[in-house]
Amino acid sequence: MFDLFPGDRVLVVTVHPDDESFGPGATIAALTGCGVTVDVLAVTCTSLPMYGGASDPQVRAEEFDAACDALGVADRAIAWTDTDQARNPGAFMPDLIALIESGTGPSLRTSTPDVLLLPAHGAHHQDHQAVHRAALAAARPGDRRLRSVPRIVLGYDGPEDRAWQAADTRPLLVDTTASWPVKEKAMLCHASQVRDDPHPRSLAKIRALDEAAGAACGAGTAERFAIYRMEV
Repeated sequence: MFDLFPGDRVLVVTVHPDDESFGPGATIAALTGCGVTVDVLAVTCTSLPMYGGASDPQVRAEEFDAACDALGVADRAIAWTDTDQARNPGAFMPDLIALIESGTGPSLRTSTPDVLLLPAHGAHHQDHQAVHRAALAAARPGDRRLRSVPRIVLGYDGPEDRAWQAADTRPLLVDTTASWPVKEKAMLCHASQVRDDPHPRSLAKIRALDEAAGAACGAGTAERFAIYRMEV
């Protein structure tokens, strides 16, 4: 997958702990199942109300760790919890870029990934849009002798992105039929963030969206990615 081999590395940048599971979870599981090392950086976590429910940072952190274990993730961290940066990351763009590019980890500097997965440009929320812009800036082309520049940069969808922007398309589809049960296991780890059907974050709707993506490539389920850089 993605011209990767055992021992190669992938960095997944998410906005919140749970995006790694609700978004590219099955792709992560497929990669780790093939011996690829996957690290996950979740940028923000707050105790503010969200999705009509509560967000307890300690609960979210425990769920995040359990989900990462289920997906086979190696290094993982939540960077900003209940800080001004966590509440409004777009207002701290230089800090956000530095966090992704050269933070204590996971980051491009510490993970030295071959592939970077980031929220796609059509993200539905301002925080997701900010992390998308910052991650692209951090992964900008440059001299690989001076800093880590991933050779593949892809944007992944979240469930709300696909539900609210159904007309949007992504040029890269990854067959996740074999690894979807692991994605489901990881999503169930985020029990506080799973919603009842017909919410876009319900397991039934996410399964239906992945099945629709799979129908486009003759697979049982698939996950969609936008290509920003592809060196193979």
